[in-house]
Formats: sequence, C-alpha cells, structure tokens
Amino acid sequence: MDKLVIEGGARLEGEIRISGSKNASLPILIASLMADGDVFLENVPKLRDINTTLELLTLLGCQSHFNGHGLVEISAGNLVPEAPYDLVRTMRASVLCLGPLLAKLGRAKVALPGGCAIGSRPVDLHLRALEQMGAGFDLDSGYIIGSCEGLRGAHVIFDFPTVGGTENLLMAASLAKGETILENAAREPEVVDLADFLNACGARISGQGTSIISVDGVPSLSGCRYRVMSDRIEAGTYMAAGAITGGDLVLTNCPFEELEAVIAKFREMGVDIEKDARGVRVRAGKDLTCVDVVTLPYPGFPTDMQAQIMAVMCVARGSGMIKETIFENRFMHALELIRMGAKIRISGQNAVVRGGVELIGAPVMASDLRASASLVLAGLVARGRTEVQRIYHLDRGYEKIENKLSSAGARIKRVSQ
Repeated sequence: MDKLVIEGGARLEGEIRISGSKNASLPILIASLMADGDVFLENVPKLRDINTTLELLTLLGCQSHFNGHGLVEISAGNLVPEAPYDLVRTMRASVLCLGPLLAKLGRAKVALPGGCAIGSRPVDLHLRALEQMGAGFDLDSGYIIGSCEGLRGAHVIFDFPTVGGTENLLMAASLAKGETILENAAREPEVVDLADFLNACGARISGQGTSIISVDGVPSLSGCRYRVMSDRIEAGTYMAAGAITGGDLVLTNCPFEELEAVIAKFREMGVDIEKDARGVRVRAGKDLTCVDVVTLPYPGFPTDMQAQIMAVMCVARGSGMIKETIFENRFMHALELIRMGAKIRISGQNAVVRGGVELIGAPVMASDLRASASLVLAGLVARGRTEVQRIYHLDRGYEKIENKLSSAGARIKRVSQ
C-alpha cells in the first residue's frame, strides 16, 4: 500500500494541467453501453475509478480500450444485465448501470453500491423515479433486481436535486417511449456534460443546467466522438494548493465559470484568481482570511471542496464556520487536521475553524477521496514531514497528484510500504 511523504514549507509556482473530469467521465462511460455504434471519448483521466468502470463495462458485455492518454474507445456487444458486487462495492457510480440496462434490456441486477465512507447516500430516489417509468424492483442478497416491459416517459419530481438520480433518469429516459420531465433536477456541470454526450449520440434532451429537464425518448442511440469536460474539483484543489502555500500557479485546461462559487470564496479569503492567455492564474499572499462556507447543490459551494477549503482556513487569519448540508458524515478529515495542530470544533453539521495556527507534520490517515486532498494540502504548508496513508482513496480521483505538485515545487513523493 502506497503513502505520500511531504516535506512542507515550499511555495508552489509554475503550471499545472487540469485533467478530465472523473465525475463526468464515469456516467458518460456507463452511458456508452447504450450506443449501437462505437464511442470515442477524449480527455478521460487515468484514475482507479476509470479502470474499475472499464472492468465493469467488460463484464456487462462491452469491449473497451484506454490508451492511457485520455482516449477511450467503447463498443457495446451482447450485453448482460448483472453488475457484480466485487466491482460495485468499490465505487458508488456503478449504480448508474440501472437506468441504461433497464432501457436496453428490460432487466438489471446491480449490487447495492459502496464508495467513500462519507455518510448515507441512498438510491431510493433513483428507484422511485424509475418505478414511475414502469420498472419494478426487488432487493435480494444485497442486489437491486429490476425489470420492465419497456420504459415509458413520466413526470418525475425529485425530493432533492440528486446528481446520480438525475443522471440515471437521463439515460433511462433517452430510450423510453414518450416524454420524460425531470423537476428539481441536479444542475451540476457533470450532469450537463452527460446530457450533451447523450445528445451527441442522438438523444433529445433539453433544459440541462436548469432544474427542469425534458427528454423525448428515441428508438436508439448511435456512437459518437466526444470530449469530456475538465475536472472542476481537481482545479479547485490546486487553487487551494496555491492559496495555502502563498503560491503563484497557472492552471491550464481549467474550467472557470463552473467554479464560480469556489473562486468567489477564495477571492473573499484574499486569493487573486483570474483568467489569462495561458489559463487560470492563482496568486496568494501570506495574509489570507477565514470565511464562512455553506455547502449546497450546484451552483452553490460544492461539498467536494469542503475539506480542501477547511485546510486552507486552518492557516488563514481569524475564524470561520463551515456548514455541511449535503452529507452527514463528512468532517472525518478534521480529526486528522487537528492532529497536525489545527483548531477545529465540530458540532453536528457545523465546523468552526480558528485559523492562524502553524501546522506540524504528522502521520495522518485518509478516510475518503476529498479528505485525502485536504491532508495533502495541509502537508504542503506544515512544518516538517507529513505522511498521508491510505492514498488509494486519493488515486480514485486525482491523476498523478504527486507529479503535478512536485512540478510546481512541492517536496512530495510516493512511497510503497
């Protein structure tokens, strides 16, 4: 098992390229099994979750080839309806197979999903919505077993703007008979990217990026060539790296408008973030100020950036409060930051950060993907040596993070234990 060893105190300066989006690539890869022709996807990151998804597609009857440099080719063959536990347990996005398999085959057997330990993320919103489209479900030995005699359009109103639920329904509705209306749909850029990909394959989707999406079902989808969006959470994480080290970074292949809420908070803290001819430039001085943050569905501040901004606030002046409204168990990284000297008080869904402390390097353990990133950020600025263990979480969502950071001056290396 690998770990990252960081000698803190280096100011980051230079250029970092942002990879393709993990959270956009995963549903698009799964949606590719619905296409009758070959699909070519560009800008796909080389990540553990991507490899897991390609293994899953192989078990479902697809052929795929990933050249390791962003290009994935997928050909759907004779599909089978079962997504087994051994793969699904490692990655929550696997539940997105439900909609496509029901739409293509009229049946699906998908293991209840796993993923990060950041609280309950029930799939009941997915199932209730698919039931409105004519599917029926049973639970048996940890599997969701679904069947239908052809999906039909429906008017679905989500109780909560669920990203996974919206994505599952977009895929299912693309091949359903008639029109489907999704109200209180998720507005995340990754949802928009999935809808745009499906449209490139011949789907008829409109309204993506708003809370009401309309889908007119079509008989079949064709193959296409499509470029996946860049990863806004990876970009936000490197913005945080520039901020916490007082650095000067240029982020290339970087989304900007999709990060409006994150950029606004960093600017409020005293970080200068602007677009220029090369990309997005991030400049930070020593005098950062804590802010108050509330995580919200898009276009609000993303829960996937909560841990990273907490790390930056630990060394900023003043105090700030973070309110986590999306997941009920997403402050586990705070305990590890406290071991490094941070002053954080947790009360339910609120975390109060008293900044202005000097972080001290220590052995720390990652509990989930974004928690891993926050501990790396803390290690970059901490005095002495930090060892971040259980970085298999990190490898699920960050492509060669140690190489990208070291290219900008960080003293960081991967060590096999």
